[in-house]
Amino acid sequence: MTRRNRAAAFAVAGVCGLLPGLAGAICQIRSTMGVSFGTYLTTDLLPRDSAGSITYRCEGQSTPITIDFSAGGSGTPLARSMAGPGAQRLEYNLYVDATRLIVWGNGTSGTGRYGPVIPLFGVEVTVPIFGRIPAGQTIPAGAYADTVVMTVTF
Repeated sequence: MTRRNRAAAFAVAGVCGLLPGLAGAICQIRSTMGVSFGTYLTTDLLPRDSAGSITYRCEGQSTPITIDFSAGGSGTPLARSMAGPGAQRLEYNLYVDATRLIVWGNGTSGTGRYGPVIPLFGVEVTVPIFGRIPAGQTIPAGAYADTVVMTVTF
């Protein structure tokens, strides 16, 4: 069986949107739930946390599956940021774990990834995505956004 890569772009913003994409004929992204941060306040004393998810289903898949996230517009997954008005940047990140200690990347340079996992035949699997905006950032009001590419390899 050959390994395949499928990529789907999704946007991260004040309200982060994940757009469903197909991961191929054998494995398929069934749904996504966006990471919605809501309104960030510069006076927040604690980080703003949120969570989303990816649901996938594989049929007849016997090789491991992994899910990686790109760095986004910042160029490094360890320091993701959303672009805002007047070239302002709002730092945030996406994590593999609920403790928000393992940055979701591609498994290199100190990042983690989902998998490798051998998927169960015909079972929908929901994978959580944990997001965080660190507190204490001084930024002007406005819309902030980033685009991260999700790659499913099987």
